Amino acid sequence: MATPHGHHHGGLRGRLRELVAPHSHDAADSVDQALETSAKGIRALVLSLAVLGVTALLQGLVVLWTGSVALLGDTLHNVADALTAVPLAIAFSLGRRPPNRRYTYGYGRAEDLAGVVVVLFIVGSSALAGYQAVDRLLHPRPVDHLLAVGLAGVLGFVGNELVAQYRIRVGREIGSAALVADGLHARTDGFTSLAVVLGAAGVALGWEQADPVVGLLITVAILSVLRDAARQVYRRLMDAVDEALVDQVEAVLRGTPGVREVGVVRLRWIGHALRAEAEVVLDPSLTLTEGHAIATDAEHRLLHEVRRLTSALIHADPEGREHHEVTAHHLREP
Repeated sequence: MATPHGHHHGGLRGRLRELVAPHSHDAADSVDQALETSAKGIRALVLSLAVLGVTALLQGLVVLWTGSVALLGDTLHNVADALTAVPLAIAFSLGRRPPNRRYTYGYGRAEDLAGVVVVLFIVGSSALAGYQAVDRLLHPRPVDHLLAVGLAGVLGFVGNELVAQYRIRVGREIGSAALVADGLHARTDGFTSLAVVLGAAGVALGWEQADPVVGLLITVAILSVLRDAARQVYRRLMDAVDEALVDQVEAVLRGTPGVREVGVVRLRWIGHALRAEAEVVLDPSLTLTEGHAIATDAEHRLLHEVRRLTSALIHADPEGREHHEVTAHHLREP
């Protein structure tokens, strides 16, 4: 049910809240907020792509100069991490399109599909890094200019950590799980860059195989990131949500005046927006207008209390006997 326009919160506290965080839930404001969050996401991706692109380019030049396979693996990983910004940026752009009669929920799912592309990038970088490391173990070659290799590893760590902090901060600000996950991915890349420094130190101490061994360790680290990223993408595609969110929605509904009981609650993420469907039980003696007002109040409370919730459909049932006999055989839970 739609939230009424022109609502306000009484009292000094309510007016102060409006000044600090003015709000409205009409269609125009929802579109504006979606455009604003998508624009912030795109800006974060463009800046992080530039930083990681420069980092990978400088590291690549050092690889050509020194022949370090560990640094090569780290460079490939940074290139893959930089390129993940491309599908995410496309997804954010698509997500700004309004719903239509074919895509009635809009294009937010493009962000989830971009997550699949990110996973494929990680798969490719891990396979290439592992191949290069094994090849170097079987066909040893000297690593030159160890100081340059070590400095390039430090450069990779700094570049990735800057990008990680920025992506995570913006991702949390706009509610994008994909962007937060990509930031955590960049942070892991930073630690693999530090492993390159260890490889260079090992070679300097006389262990010639330290470089390819560290390359293999980097491959294992990439596979660990792959597992976590694949799990997150799978859960998003399967409409999984944090159970604490369901508890929060149920608590808000139970705290709504007039709601006697809470039925089925369903939540799903569509891009970086959360949607809810819920059943509430009301006094059967209420008029249609009174029942509608309670359901609207419940929706209004949810939109305020549940972070990143942009839409809530509240279905009101009268208390008492089963009111869905006609459709019950169609609506049985599997």
